[in-house]
Amino acid sequence: MIGTNAVLGVTVVSLGMVLTPGPNMMYLVSRSITQGRRAGAVSLAGVAVGFLVYLSAANLGLSVVFLAVPDLYTAVKLAGAGYLAWLAWKALRPGGVSVFAPRELAADSPRRLFSMGLLTNLLNPKVAVMYLSLIPQFIDLRAGHVLLQGFVLGGIQITVSLAVNLAIAMGAGAVAVFLARRPAWLRVQRYLMGTVLGLLAVKLATDSGPAAA
Repeated sequence: MIGTNAVLGVTVVSLGMVLTPGPNMMYLVSRSITQGRRAGAVSLAGVAVGFLVYLSAANLGLSVVFLAVPDLYTAVKLAGAGYLAWLAWKALRPGGVSVFAPRELAADSPRRLFSMGLLTNLLNPKVAVMYLSLIPQFIDLRAGHVLLQGFVLGGIQITVSLAVNLAIAMGAGAVAVFLARRPAWLRVQRYLMGTVLGLLAVKLATDSGPAAA
């Protein structure tokens, strides 16, 4: 039902998005550095619930809309390509600041850590675009079971994002020290992710198919 290209496509897009510094990464890293790994893990749990909220809301609505109006794929696809291009530009422009730079933050309770992780994710424009614009284009209308496809592909995105964010949160302290001593590595990461996101933007904008298989 879900083709290999769709699975790989969602995986690559998810990796590109999660490795591009944004609100979620900044919050998780800041908490892990200032309050420890456990605080980062609790915050990530809140982020995970935010993903589930977006996944459910997007799929329950889009599964009906896209079946009724297939032409919306063109607008959705171009919007997603434009946003990826914008992220690529932000990653490649000079003067970027590392999300691993130490910050002075007061300690929060586990309840607040969870709620702030949830709120940060719900207000994250990257996540909104991911579910409303990027993931839906990998759904194949001809294969049927649009709702199930949406949940499965969204589940892949959540798995990738949580795995990467957990690794980053657990190693934030060591990474901060590493990058402080080797700032050139930060530029390499920015250029690599910017190039990947730019190529994805071009591919999405030029893909003439109604949906990815």
